[in-house]
Amino acid sequence: MKGKQDTEQQMLDILGQVEAGQPIGGVARTAGIAVSTIHRWKDRYGGMTKDETKRFRLLEEEHRRLKKLVADLSLDHLILKEVVAKTW
Repeated sequence: MKGKQDTEQQMLDILGQVEAGQPIGGVARTAGIAVSTIHRWKDRYGGMTKDETKRFRLLEEEHRRLKKLVADLSLDHLILKEVVAKTW
């Protein structure tokens, strides 16, 4: 089951509270999220600004698109190899 989706600004605000010295347990309880979620966000977005997170998201999206393109081209290549092998 998928939980609520927090915006980047909410994530950065929560991480800012943790970096300011507030206890992680208290911040998690106030935000209504698990402590492990904060640790995961910290590993991924720790120390980033709003602009950097936006750029990071765009790069991840481009990376996903390029991986799909490579997979499609690899599949096409394999199909063409099979066709050529059958005709000779």
